[in-house]
Amino acid sequence: MAIRRQRFDKQFKLDALCLIQDSDRPLAEIARELGVHPNVLYRWRNQLLADPDQAFPGKGKLKPEDEELRRLRRELDIVKEERDILKKALAVFSRRAH
Repeated sequence: MAIRRQRFDKQFKLDALCLIQDSDRPLAEIARELGVHPNVLYRWRNQLLADPDQAFPGKGKLKPEDEELRRLRRELDIVKEERDILKKALAVFSRRAH
């Protein structure tokens, strides 16, 4: 049986980080109470510090910059595929002309 990965919403993450900040208890103890690994709390804290406005964008969502990059890469793949098709068509029609 596969282990199911836990998902936590943005509010849970923010509440957990506030609990760490406002408490004098060790982070490991708080992590145990919340049912998460201490490294997860460290990662959440680092994400919040790195980009407070865009931290924890949500289930399956990317930050706007990452979403734009993903869209551009997808568009580039399509354009490359179209270019390759046109190259092949050009080769076919060039052979017929001779």
